Amino acid sequence: MTPATPAPQRASLQRLFITGLLTLLPLWLTWVVVKFVFVLLSGISSPWVGPLSRRIAASFPAYLGWFQALWVQNTIAMLATLLVILGVGVLARRVVGQRLLRWFEALIARVPLANVIYTSSRKLLDILQTKPGSTQRVVLIDFPHRDMKSIGLVTRVLREEGTGRELAAVYVPTTPNPTSGYLEVVPVELLTPTDWTVDQAMSFIISGGAVAPETMPFTRAMDR
Repeated sequence: MTPATPAPQRASLQRLFITGLLTLLPLWLTWVVVKFVFVLLSGISSPWVGPLSRRIAASFPAYLGWFQALWVQNTIAMLATLLVILGVGVLARRVVGQRLLRWFEALIARVPLANVIYTSSRKLLDILQTKPGSTQRVVLIDFPHRDMKSIGLVTRVLREEGTGRELAAVYVPTTPNPTSGYLEVVPVELLTPTDWTVDQAMSFIISGGAVAPETMPFTRAMDR
C-alpha cells in the first residue's frame, strides 16, 4: 500500500506553486500590455510600410530579402508611428503646428459623430491636467457602502439646479484596466479628498493596491 503524501509536503508544493504564479503574473501582464501597444502602434503604419518593405526586398533580394519578414515590417511600422507621434508633439509646440491643429479641429467639428468623440476625449485629457476648482483631482467615494471606498477622478464640478449645491462628476476606473469604469455624480461634501497625483492613483488601480503611498485618508472631514 502506497503511503499518503505528508501534509507538510503538499503545503510546500502549494506555496511553491503560488510563489511561481505570483512571480510570473506581473511578467505576463507586462508582456500583454507591451504586446498590445506594439500591435496598436505598428498597425497604424502597416498599410504603407508593408508594400514599401516588399518593394525594397524585391529590389535587393540578395541583401535585403529579410525586409519581407513580418516582425521586421511590424517593427518598422511601430518606429515610424513613434516618430510621427514625436513629430506631432514638436509641431504642436510651434505656431505653425497650433494653427494646423485649430484647422483640423474646425474640420472635425463639421463631422457629426467625429466631433462628439474628439471634443469629449480632448476635454477629458485637458481636464485631467488641471485642478477641478474647489476639490482635489483624486478623491475617494463611498462605494459600495459608507464603510468602503473607491478611487475616483473628479472631471468636473457642477451645481445642483435650484439649490446651487456643488456636485462632482467622478470617473471611477476599474482594476486592473483603468480605461473602463463608470461615472458617479457625488455631492462635493461627501467626497474624501486626497493629495495623490493622477499617476499615483493609476499605479494604485493597475497594481490592485500593491503600489500605494504608506498612508491615505479614509474618513470624511465632516465625519471626524
